[in-house]
Amino acid sequence: MWRLRPISFSGLPGWGEDDVSQALAAFARHAGRPADEAYRRGSIGVSPESLCALYEAAGEKSARENPRGFFEDNFDCYALADDNGGRGFVTAFYEPEIDASRDRTARFDTPFYRRPSDLVAVTSENRPSEWDSEIRFARLMSDGTLEAYPDRKRIEEGFLDHKGLEIAWVEDPADAFFAHIQGAARLKFADGSVMRITYDGKTGHAFTAIGKRLVERGEIAPDAVSMAAIRSLLAAHPDRARALMQENRSFIFFREARVADADAGPVAAAKVPLTAGRSLAVDRLIHTFSTPVFVSADAVNGEAWAKLMIAQDTGSAIVGPARGDLFMGSGEEAGHRASAVRSPADFFLLVPKSAAIEPGRVVAP
Repeated sequence: MWRLRPISFSGLPGWGEDDVSQALAAFARHAGRPADEAYRRGSIGVSPESLCALYEAAGEKSARENPRGFFEDNFDCYALADDNGGRGFVTAFYEPEIDASRDRTARFDTPFYRRPSDLVAVTSENRPSEWDSEIRFARLMSDGTLEAYPDRKRIEEGFLDHKGLEIAWVEDPADAFFAHIQGAARLKFADGSVMRITYDGKTGHAFTAIGKRLVERGEIAPDAVSMAAIRSLLAAHPDRARALMQENRSFIFFREARVADADAGPVAAAKVPLTAGRSLAVDRLIHTFSTPVFVSADAVNGEAWAKLMIAQDTGSAIVGPARGDLFMGSGEEAGHRASAVRSPADFFLLVPKSAAIEPGRVVAP
C-alpha cells in the first residue's frame, strides 16, 4: 500500500540546496491558465480549489523574494511511502523539433492527426463492465455503445484517411513515433514558421515500450537501452521498423498549442507552458495538476536529482502514485538528456494547508 506520511521540510533530502524560485515561477503560471480550464481532483484528494487559491500569491513580490518561505508557509509535506519499502521511478521526456510540411508530399508523408470526433474518454460511468479499468479511451458508436478504437497498425494502414484530421506531415515515421511517446513536438516548416503540437487523447490500447521488447529479445543490451539506441536499430532495419513500432498499439492524437513565449516549453495537459527541469508528468487519475512534488532521484544524467517539480502533464506510461516523467526541455540536446533517464526515486507531495489531507491516507494498493 502507498500512503501519505507527514514529513518536515527539513527532512526532504536536498530541500535546502534546491533553487525553488524556478518551481515557484512554474507554479505561478497556473494563474494564467484558460478561464474554462478546471482541474480534476486526483484520487489522493488534493482539491483543485486549495491549489488555485495560491496561484496569485505565488506571483507576488513577497513570494518571489522568499520562495522557500512561500512553500513552507502555505504547504504541508507528505512522503509517498510504500508499506513494503518499494520506491518510485522516474523517466524523462522532451519536446522534439522536427522538419514538417503542411501538405503531403513525396518526401513528407507521415501525418500527425487531430483527435477524431468519435474518440471519447472512458470513465467509471460509461465503462463496460467487462473492460479493464486501465482503458481510458474508446470509440463511440452511432448506437451509443463503446468499442475499442483501432490501434496503431490499423490507423497507419489508413483507418483515418479522408477524414481531414491531418495537422501536418513529417518525413521519418520514427520522428512521429517518438513524438507520440513524448506527447509534444515543435514542427518547423520551410517558410521558417513553427507550430507547437501537444497530446490530445489516445487510442485506449496500453502503451508498450518497444525498448523493453528489444531487450527481452536480446537485440539491445539492458544497460544500453535508450531512445538513441532504439532509433539506431530502427534505421538499421528499415524492413522491420514499421512492424516494430506497431508493437506499441497505443496511438496519440494532437492539437495545436500556441505558446506566446518561444523559449517556453509546450502547453501540455494542464494547459500551461512547461518549464524545463521543473515540470513533471504524473498519473492524472491520482494526482491533481499543479501540485508541487519534490522528487529525489538516485541518478539523472549521472547525478543525483533533488528538485521541487510541479505536476503539469500526464502520459500513457505514467501510471501509479510514485511514477513521474521529468520534462527536460526542447530540441536535440534535451532529447539526449531525456533519453537515458531511468532512476529509482522518492516522491514527496506538498499539499496546501487548507486541503486537510488525512495523514496515513492510503493512496494506492
